[in-house]
Amino acid sequence: MTRFAHAKAAGRSPALLTLILLGAAVLGGCASAGGRTGAAAPLVVFVAGDHEYSGEQTLPILAREMERRYGIRTQVLTSSPDQNGERDIPGLEALEQADVAVFFLRWRQLPAEQVAHIDRYLRSGKPVVGLRTSTHAFNYPAGHALERWNAFGQFALGAPPGWGKDGHTHYGHESSTDVSLIPAAAGHPVAKGVAPQFHVRSWLYHVVPKHPPADATPVLMGRAVKPNKPAVENPVAWTWTNQWGGRVFTTTMGHPEDFAVEPFQRLLVNGIHWALGRPVPDRWEGPVSIQVPYRGIVTTR
Repeated sequence: MTRFAHAKAAGRSPALLTLILLGAAVLGGCASAGGRTGAAAPLVVFVAGDHEYSGEQTLPILAREMERRYGIRTQVLTSSPDQNGERDIPGLEALEQADVAVFFLRWRQLPAEQVAHIDRYLRSGKPVVGLRTSTHAFNYPAGHALERWNAFGQFALGAPPGWGKDGHTHYGHESSTDVSLIPAAAGHPVAKGVAPQFHVRSWLYHVVPKHPPADATPVLMGRAVKPNKPAVENPVAWTWTNQWGGRVFTTTMGHPEDFAVEPFQRLLVNGIHWALGRPVPDRWEGPVSIQVPYRGIVTTR
């Protein structure tokens, strides 16, 4: 018997059965209460572990709002036992299912079995988003088997190969940054709806002249305000394609006070959507309340 014959036998018309099946399919693909979606929605895995910038507090808020507002599944992984736990980020196997990985790391020394998850992810060609100190995500001692990962910023994000390398530094903790849209990037999806000028608390990272790479697309430029030494403008957000073909969105902003700034919030939402290969949302649903204090450096390093 065909499924329609079964339907007739059960006293239901084929048309009614079709409507039931279509309704079930639609319901199965819709967001449930609170804006969360089913398993078909893309998965964004946030990986946080920095001593200084409270990423373990800001990223979960961003993740929650990405789920609620934009129908994206998220998972947040953090260092153990706290932000100063340099050698353990439980759950990195989640990267195997991730559609995009968002990194906010600083000077980690993860064991080889954990780094292997990140390595497989990068080699898969999936997209990568990197925030601020992810330019110097790892800090293995000279001669360590994983020392090459100290250059994560370079090969994964299009940033300098570690802190202090190629002049990679900043302009002092008392400074801040005026941000402006680069005119040539005005039509870039990552810039959609982002104010052409805004201010952030982050002290400007110096990455020029070697970074970002020549084949990257700088989107936003930063100018240091009250720097502690002579300063030049530096890109603070760019897109790139890494050696494995993965889309990359990198920003050197990420101070917790930056997360309270609406243009920065929109930049992150846009960057994650762009990395996913999804259209950047036409509608901006307004700022997110992210009020997280700056932690400061609480480590002996």
